[in-house]
Amino acid sequence: MDIDRRAFLASVGGLAVVEALDPEAKAEALEHYMMEKLDEEAGGLIIDGEAQVAAAAPDATIRRGAGSLFGPQGPADNRKMASLAPMSDKPTLIEFFEKRFNPANHVLQSATRALKTGMSEEITLACLLHDVVLNLVKVDHGWWGAQMLEPYVPEKVSWAIRYHQALRFYPDPANGYEYPELYTRIFGKDYVPQPHIKAAYDYARNHKWYLEARMVTVNDLYAFDPNAKVSIEPFIDIIGRHFKQPKEGLGNDGSPTAHMWRTMMFPDNPL
Repeated sequence: MDIDRRAFLASVGGLAVVEALDPEAKAEALEHYMMEKLDEEAGGLIIDGEAQVAAAAPDATIRRGAGSLFGPQGPADNRKMASLAPMSDKPTLIEFFEKRFNPANHVLQSATRALKTGMSEEITLACLLHDVVLNLVKVDHGWWGAQMLEPYVPEKVSWAIRYHQALRFYPDPANGYEYPELYTRIFGKDYVPQPHIKAAYDYARNHKWYLEARMVTVNDLYAFDPNAKVSIEPFIDIIGRHFKQPKEGLGNDGSPTAHMWRTMMFPDNPL
């Protein structure tokens, strides 16, 4: 993806704002900008061959929150947002992809690349889910995402999602991951991750599942192609085999993280 440095800086409030951010916040802002730009260009998620594009409603509400579902942050908070499609009584993960994560282009590209390069089904699922929590919250998305998904996926999958956030800042050429040149271009050669990111990397580097998390970063780095055509269809069977869909529906099952799914179901609730 082509990134216009001036456009990126403007999106977060200008050079002065970016310079005031710590290194981790700068990297997060860049990744979020790239994902939002990709989704803008894609226009919609392809489900069963049909482009699902939400139309703006004249009586749209104002949302406030930390994730993509809640609209832009900062001074732009008061922008009217399009109404969301209502969820069913027993929402499934596929339904969340259709109605809340849409168009989800980046994670679909990531998982598609994992599938094409022969990754295991668990790694492919981790690639498919590694950034969906950004619809709810953006800061420390690796940790938040792992927590949200832990009751429903194999432990290896949530572990890989948790630590991909830290691993992306550390090259591993032997396993196909170079430090992103874009980070150097946008943030400068003296970019230094925060201490908790370094500690997480040191821990993950010596863990038995290190390669699972590393493969998420490998497929994450190359998943920002604005011309890619992707679909949820190739992953439906993988989801069926490895995602524990609660019979009550996500958000209604009483799990420790059901409230996180409900927040995405009802982002317009005032309280």
